[in-house]
Amino acid sequence: MNYIIIGNSVAAVGAIRGIRKHDQKGNITVISREGHVAYGRPLISYLLGGLVTEKRMPYLPEDFYEKNGVNLLLNAELVGVDSARKSLSLATGETIKYDRLLIATGGDPFVPPIEGLAGKEKVFTFTTWDDAAKLKGIASDIDRVVIIGGGLIGLKAAEGLHLLDKKITIIELADRILSAAFDRPAGKIVAKKMKANGIDVLTEETVVRIEGEGAEITGVTLKSGDFIPCDTVIVAIGVRPACGFLKGSKVTVNRGIVVDDTMETSVKGVYAAGDVAEAKDFFTGQKNPLPIWPDAYIQGDIAGAAMAGAATSYTGGLAMNSIELFKVPTISMGITNPLEPKEYEILTYIDRENYQYRKIVLQGNLLAGAVLLGNVERAGIYAGLVREKVDVTPFKDQLLNPDFGFVHLPREIREALFAPQGKAA
Repeated sequence: MNYIIIGNSVAAVGAIRGIRKHDQKGNITVISREGHVAYGRPLISYLLGGLVTEKRMPYLPEDFYEKNGVNLLLNAELVGVDSARKSLSLATGETIKYDRLLIATGGDPFVPPIEGLAGKEKVFTFTTWDDAAKLKGIASDIDRVVIIGGGLIGLKAAEGLHLLDKKITIIELADRILSAAFDRPAGKIVAKKMKANGIDVLTEETVVRIEGEGAEITGVTLKSGDFIPCDTVIVAIGVRPACGFLKGSKVTVNRGIVVDDTMETSVKGVYAAGDVAEAKDFFTGQKNPLPIWPDAYIQGDIAGAAMAGAATSYTGGLAMNSIELFKVPTISMGITNPLEPKEYEILTYIDRENYQYRKIVLQGNLLAGAVLLGNVERAGIYAGLVREKVDVTPFKDQLLNPDFGFVHLPREIREALFAPQGKAA
């Protein structure tokens, strides 16, 4: 069997392991447009800021690819897929055949049309090792930075640049930063911490024009008419599934590559996993892209097993974000901002002075989501309660307790969720 994996991030790693669980002899080739082995993408802000070296970026053992019999092709750009002939076309003109194909190409940064952007040299995105390396390489020529977007990508870029003592302004269209994962109180707490570290945060604003002559940037003009001086702009609005090379193929693409519960696409023998895939949501069953690191690995593992002929099934993606900003750890999971609040019960605890916040979202007797700021040590317990759909009625009053943990769970729940091989916890 000839397995081809396009992309070399966490979904690909999951797929390699998934394949090797069931097929130790098949040929595996990984094709990556990047020039690096699999690395921790959340570390790129620390690479930029000098807290980690390039040697610490890879998270796999040096012999991972060799031990798993993987042929790794770096700096290789895929330009087309011919599913009828089961072949791939690379930018070099080379054609590669496959028996099973996994598309795990992740997402491409979305850069909207902004007046004045064309021709400007110091406009960057921030999603890859190379993005961080480029910024680090010109750090001595950077003084003031405007970051367009207050999501995870924008905040990590701000963190790295802050470590380099740059003046930073974040421009966010929503009424809070991290709007996809946080509510207003949580967003305000994180914004307060960032402001305490000298980072300006402007919400309900957007950049309408990048100012400057020729390649030079002098600042940005906002929707309100305000002018923010800067010499560098980072566009961190978000990513879109990287699947433009499928144009003309028979693989169904909506917002991402549509997959079934085995991660197989509309074309037999072609699979997709990670940020590029449009898979089932844990709560609704509806399909949508879910750019979440742990979920990408799970999808990759399921796809790899299915490619090797094993019976697997994806139970659905659970939105979960984890980020630490200026020593304030945060985790959000599940449904954090219900579209129909009347269907949910919401419990909250807040201590703004100490950057502490907890939000519990209940749907009936089930935990549907949670936001934790400051104290996140027991986040895994909450995630287990969500995924296993545990009736939380017996310990509902303890869910907001900063010390909530195993001791608050009834014995039978501890055994079901956490005891190895059914032994008592």
